[in-house]
Amino acid sequence: MTHSITQLITMPEGKTLEFKRDLSSPKNMLKTLVAFANTAGGRLIIGVEDDSKEILGVENPLDEEERICNLIADNIKPRLVPNVELTSFEDKTLLIVEVYPSGSRPHWLKKEGPEEGVYVRLGSTNRKADRELIAELKRGVEGKSFDEQALPDRTVDDLDFDAATACFEMHRKLVKKDLESLRLVAKHQGHQVPTVGGMLLFGKDREMVFPDAWIQCGRFIGKDKADIFDHIDIHEHLPVAVERVMEFLKKHAMRGADFSELRRKDVWSIPLTILREAVVNAIVHADYSQRGAPVRIAFFDDRIEIENPGILLPGLTVEDMLQGVSKIRNHVIARVFRELDLIEQWGSGVRRMFKEAEAFGLPQPEIIEVGMRVRFIVYLANPLVLPPETGPGWDQVGTKLPTQLSTQLSTQLSTQLSTQSDVSVQRLLLAIKDGEKSSGALRSILGIKHRPTFRDNYLHPALDAELIEMTIPEKPSSSKQKYRLTAKGNELLATEQQGGVE
Repeated sequence: MTHSITQLITMPEGKTLEFKRDLSSPKNMLKTLVAFANTAGGRLIIGVEDDSKEILGVENPLDEEERICNLIADNIKPRLVPNVELTSFEDKTLLIVEVYPSGSRPHWLKKEGPEEGVYVRLGSTNRKADRELIAELKRGVEGKSFDEQALPDRTVDDLDFDAATACFEMHRKLVKKDLESLRLVAKHQGHQVPTVGGMLLFGKDREMVFPDAWIQCGRFIGKDKADIFDHIDIHEHLPVAVERVMEFLKKHAMRGADFSELRRKDVWSIPLTILREAVVNAIVHADYSQRGAPVRIAFFDDRIEIENPGILLPGLTVEDMLQGVSKIRNHVIARVFRELDLIEQWGSGVRRMFKEAEAFGLPQPEIIEVGMRVRFIVYLANPLVLPPETGPGWDQVGTKLPTQLSTQLSTQLSTQLSTQSDVSVQRLLLAIKDGEKSSGALRSILGIKHRPTFRDNYLHPALDAELIEMTIPEKPSSSKQKYRLTAKGNELLATEQQGGVE
């Protein structure tokens, strides 16, 4: 055993541990063993009061050992062979049943059948698996992912190749044959069709096929969801959606400046690097086979919660994730995100987020399973408190910011740019002053190879401040997209140049 019996007794019940005082409720015990086998394994310790942790022991231990072995053999399908042993503790005998993650999952209770008798472990409870989760358990054993499946009733024309090309523009030129190597398409009965991953990433009518493959963002007043201040639904292609989420979070954060070094450095009131990583993880690891369950981002006064549909993959626990263990739910989406530099290194994301939170002096983040979802909670160093008085319509979903506040924010940002000498934005304005240019051309002029740096420090601040604009605003991810100065941008640039900025 990884932990000694003394350590186990002191631990709370959870995903991989449960206590029973005796075998008087065999059905509940069998559900637990099935759930352990289908999820991440676990230990059932019999002879311990689960609430008080009082050591009761097992009477007639040899008979009880035989009884539990017979119960498992007679009531669980496919056959489950756990490790059953007797151990002494405080002059009492305990019965320990250790179950390992099974390669024959899904297991089920024979009396309930393979459709109704499958259970999984969520925290310290057992939950009945629905049809979609049962299918995922089967795929996991077969080594397949949901997003690798072909969609035979669709054609390659259902993929937005222009959008895919635009996303890859900063990295390499995308050609049609790359669709197969990226597994965005697959062969079916002699011809190519989109894969689930292809449609999720770049499908023209993705939400016709996967109506819940979108992202819901909300800024709430206070520390619960009683009152909503601002709300947005993001329906863009998944790589682009990452940026839209970050824009929403920045919209409700505050930005300052650090002049301790030679060049000005933006300092945000929210940990952008941690949040970006968490958003990417949520999109890559979401279970898109679930219905009625989009990815959700909730911004509260004291924390930000990023939540995706789907429980942790079988064999994986939160403790494993903190040790750098990684399992990919969506192989196609993960591959594309890796090529787009949205994922830096396999398995390092969670550990890096926790280390960065510690380095920033933030409370330790949390990862919890809630229902059939995984929630990542990032706590803020200092609360961002919204006014307790809410104006008309502020508690309505989808309401815009009040006009006066929006104007104030715009004015403050414009003032901040001019008075704090935002070098990054000024350089971008100088690079674009002689005519519209693509993002690739701008990065080349500025000598910036790292796409996120250009996007976060140059492009988006200038767009947010309305200093530049898109030439094709109705198609943000178009391969022909370029940027040009607005009247405000021209005015600011002229003012700065008069002040001696080269």
